Amino acid sequence: MIRKVLTYANLSTFLALVTIITFFGLFSPSHTFIGLRNLNILMLKAAQFGIVGLGIGLLMISGEFDLSVGSILLFSSLVFLKMYQAGLDLFISGLIAACTGMFVGLINGLITVKARIPSFIATLGTMMFWRGFTYLFSPGTERGIDPSVSPLFSYIMTGKIGIFPVQVFWFLAFALILGLILHFHKFGNWVFVTGDNKVAARAMGIKTDNVKTICFVIVGLLCAVSGIMQDIRATAFFVPIGENWNFMTIAASVVGGVYLLGGRGSMTGIVFGILIISVIENGLVNMRISYFWSLIAYGLVIILPVLLISKR
Repeated sequence: MIRKVLTYANLSTFLALVTIITFFGLFSPSHTFIGLRNLNILMLKAAQFGIVGLGIGLLMISGEFDLSVGSILLFSSLVFLKMYQAGLDLFISGLIAACTGMFVGLINGLITVKARIPSFIATLGTMMFWRGFTYLFSPGTERGIDPSVSPLFSYIMTGKIGIFPVQVFWFLAFALILGLILHFHKFGNWVFVTGDNKVAARAMGIKTDNVKTICFVIVGLLCAVSGIMQDIRATAFFVPIGENWNFMTIAASVVGGVYLLGGRGSMTGIVFGILIISVIENGLVNMRISYFWSLIAYGLVIILPVLLISKR
């Protein structure tokens, strides 16, 4: 386990994370970056974004992409809102929203593996479909949610344990579970082999289509969980939630050492990559630098590894 965590790539990513945190801590105005209020905001956003990023990292190792994560998150959170408005208990509403996310992930997987459509194209289409479908039933409006109707559910999803938001523990729990599956379970071996060489994996008797579909379903579930958290935390449904997360999660995985063509990566590296992307976004905001610079950074993070690979 230690060898899988303390790899050269993971240590390099960790050192990059420490360097970035140190830079923003020293040079942010009045050191606001390391203030308790900002750290709380950073933990909240990084955890909710990271929950989705973990699934994307797993999916990329299997050799596929999902550009529809923002739309899945948005649609699942709308389903959660509608169930709440229909008078259902928040636990039931959350379960239905989670099943919705898994169902959309299943659709993405089936379109990709059964219709033999590249996942980039398939999920680009579903991204626009589900976001448009959501806009149709909630055209840019905010709808209030009252978490007090179920204090227990609200605490489980968005409460605090000491000074730490519960979302952080959800993020760590998902990272641990997926990490154990990826590195110490036979399904994780199937994910690596499927992403590295699908033909060889099939020759070994691995049902590669099922492996990829399950990874898509996991992404859908994690998107739904993050969407529910955002609804409860904000006590409202926001149409813009999850925008640009499709590219940010890919950038986080690439920073964390996931091979763009699949077959390589680690859950530890993915976690570090998620933290780097979250810190960069938060740090630029604290330094009063335009958010558009972060988009430039994400673009370079995705492009440069492809250029390096093409030179080999």
